Amino acid sequence: MKFRFCVLGFGLSILLALTHPVLGQSSATEPVPQEDSSYIDAQGTAHITRVVEVPQTISPEAQKALAKEGKLPPLHDTTPLKPQPKQTRQVTSDATKALYPVNIAFSTIAEIPVSIVTPVVTPADKANRVVINLHGGGFTSDSGSLTESIPVANLTQTKVVSVLYRLAPEHPFPAAVDDVVAVYKELIKTIEPKNIAIYGSSAGAVLTPEVAVKIKQLGLPVPGALGIFSGGGDFTQTGDSQQIYGVQGLVGHPDTRPKGVQWLAVYVGSTDPKDPVLSPFFADLHGMPPTLLMTSTRDMLLSDTTILHRAFLRAGVDASLVVFEGLNHCFWYNPDLPESREADTIMAKFFDTHLGRK
Repeated sequence: MKFRFCVLGFGLSILLALTHPVLGQSSATEPVPQEDSSYIDAQGTAHITRVVEVPQTISPEAQKALAKEGKLPPLHDTTPLKPQPKQTRQVTSDATKALYPVNIAFSTIAEIPVSIVTPVVTPADKANRVVINLHGGGFTSDSGSLTESIPVANLTQTKVVSVLYRLAPEHPFPAAVDDVVAVYKELIKTIEPKNIAIYGSSAGAVLTPEVAVKIKQLGLPVPGALGIFSGGGDFTQTGDSQQIYGVQGLVGHPDTRPKGVQWLAVYVGSTDPKDPVLSPFFADLHGMPPTLLMTSTRDMLLSDTTILHRAFLRAGVDASLVVFEGLNHCFWYNPDLPESREADTIMAKFFDTHLGRK
């Protein structure tokens, strides 16, 4: 499916035309369509124009954020990925730290580098718990080890260990899985698995179910809870939402990789896309712990998240799905949005509810 969008921005001040390269890219002199249209060709490809106003169903802050997203990026990024022998520590915003005061330290566990985020005060009844974060960044960078950990540590009053796993392209699958499993094995020597949660956003939300499947394959006790926040679990196909949205939702262009090129190919490497650890959709998911999945209606991984959710349900897992309105991929990275604070609260309540349960 190929889509063409005319996107009407906030109020009437921003007008964006998103076009598929097959159809041609809009220029400053090309008339921008002002009406909806739809045409399905003989091959079933949809050529669509939609005028999409900023939704009134989201907060004023979120409406403004949608209105001032950046300029359109190029259709193709031709910059080659470079090997990353060292992981650069993510720098989080002052706004996040001001909203959620915590302590931050860096260490290693099982010889794997980690960041350790702890609440200012840890209650005695939460001292024996830990939440493992697997950060986002497309498996090629660290985009969230602190941004994702700080709110959870503050709101749950629980230590969060973010695994700075090895990155592609130098270290494709299963390097990241192996690193996280090594940290998990070390932690369960002193902490009961039921008191451990594993969660992540974006790449980390792809890695989380992979790690859970590997833990089960190894015969280790599964953790007490999982959090899959805008992720997926099937590398054999591309979800419908990836053909519509980019990282910033309707701003910019969706993924335009050639047909047959694997989603996150730099991470997949030479592994069979149906490998049950790489693609947990094909794994035996019975016995997985309670799982919270989260996405939004303009998230490029909306489809992938919902497909994985249904796979968990078919396996009888206690899996909940929360879908936010009108926002883009991992919007909760922006601490200024009321929706982000709501998402952080939902995550924290889920972990508080399930950690330690028998």
